[in-house]
Amino acid sequence: MPAPRTVLLTGAAGGLGTLMRELLPRYGYELRLFDMRPIDGEPDAVVGDLGDRDAVREAVRGVDAVVHLAGISLEASFDKILRANIEGTYNLYEAAREEGVRRIVFASSNHAVGYTPRPQGDDPLIPVDTPRRPDTFYGLSKCFGEDLAQLYWDKHGMETVSVRIGSCFPEPTSVRMLSVWMSPADGARLFHAALTAEGVGHTVVYGSSANTRLWWDLRSARALGYDPQDDSEVFAEKLVAEQGELDPADPAHACLGGHFVTNPPIWPH
Repeated sequence: MPAPRTVLLTGAAGGLGTLMRELLPRYGYELRLFDMRPIDGEPDAVVGDLGDRDAVREAVRGVDAVVHLAGISLEASFDKILRANIEGTYNLYEAAREEGVRRIVFASSNHAVGYTPRPQGDDPLIPVDTPRRPDTFYGLSKCFGEDLAQLYWDKHGMETVSVRIGSCFPEPTSVRMLSVWMSPADGARLFHAALTAEGVGHTVVYGSSANTRLWWDLRSARALGYDPQDDSEVFAEKLVAEQGELDPADPAHACLGGHFVTNPPIWPH
């Protein structure tokens, strides 16, 4: 698939959005930025709420594809998750359908399968078709987004790559993150592959770098043309010395979702 020229980047003021604002244009994309907050140095960014259907449709109009990063990224009350992550994602898909946008990259999350036990020892890597086990209302909203993407593919022929992102930061900050970390550069590589791969229908992939301590199977991401270049192991010695290895008896270490599986969730994650 030819690379889209203009891409709507929702959540452009957030942590991941800020990283992608810098990295995605290197692949030739012209970004239209959308967020609830103004973005310093970006006077042309669209300031709007996903709950405002007219604003969302105006933001979508004329773009070739969407990278949808907007929404609440931690646990919150169901009412807040409902408005931002569930209704907001529906509004985006409806706007894209109405405006004829044929490709969306949806920021799903490993928290859609957060209660899945993490691999240990010689256990196989977790496949993308493992049963979903959300660990929070936030994780539940990502399950909804994946199902919405499937519906819009089956019903309307709109293609989506749902990326179950681990943790995308300049470097990992915990021992757990050594297994789920995606470097910003690899994140841009994966989003570019998701925007340009042919015939994706609705494809679910895990989003991480090629980590030595990897927990999940990256084959569906690699099938898009994703070739991760980074490995969190370069940070391992320092983090393990500070925090120790993961303890399988600790619920926050035993499942993919980390601290999200605790009740109430323990922050930060």
